[in-house]
Amino acid sequence: MSRPPEALGRLRRTLSDIGRPLVVGFSGGADSALLAQQATTVLGADRVTCVTAVSPSLAPEELADCEALAREWSLSWQPVETDELANPDYVANGGDRCYHCKAELMDALAPLASGGARVVLGVNLDDLGDHRPGQEAAAERGALFPFVAAELTKHDVREVSRHLGLRTADKPAAACLASRIPYGTAVSLGVLSSVGRAESGLRRLGFRAVRVRHYGDLARIEVPLGELDALLAARSEVVEAVRSAGYRYVTVDFEGLRSGNLNSALPG
Repeated sequence: MSRPPEALGRLRRTLSDIGRPLVVGFSGGADSALLAQQATTVLGADRVTCVTAVSPSLAPEELADCEALAREWSLSWQPVETDELANPDYVANGGDRCYHCKAELMDALAPLASGGARVVLGVNLDDLGDHRPGQEAAAERGALFPFVAAELTKHDVREVSRHLGLRTADKPAAACLASRIPYGTAVSLGVLSSVGRAESGLRRLGFRAVRVRHYGDLARIEVPLGELDALLAARSEVVEAVRSAGYRYVTVDFEGLRSGNLNSALPG
């Protein structure tokens, strides 16, 4: 485990050594936020473009937060629209869904990376051990992973962010909304909208880290184990928030929030 100043030093050297303008995939989470902020600090806003992919799989709150962070940190920022739903392989929602999603992102970023710029993404060392086919798609298309090169784990990312006073240091992970849909269930605009509205309603009730897993007309809510009592205490409001998003049945997962837990259904 690295001390924050040491990890920060490695990251800054890695960014400097790339030696080209950068296009940062900026989703607003702790990883991409630190990468965007530090790339801009090291290279300058005139050499770093931070880009947020906008599609139905992005929660509206995340887009708003990206725009707010760009203002706060004086980032050169722009949104770009992606259209994953036009790809039948993405819609089919097989185990390689993330591959097609990241390929779409890289295709959208390519025009911005003309003239020798490189695309960089906030992949950390811990991500390498999970089922993340999107990393393969990004690497095939030339993306660089500065956190991996600088040997930063997720813990390092949060500690460095805390060391720098970034408000994203403790921001809960917020994967794309399609990750709430079990593999084999088609991804659609309606499903993504229902998931997004249900989670937005729960966040308004104070649950910052939350997942609503989609099973037809049944929603399965995941929050950290320490927040289960609060979730049950707000039962009526929780049910109303989720049903107003279009679900008929509202259930709670008593194992708590587990990021990426739908991956367990994939063949080993």
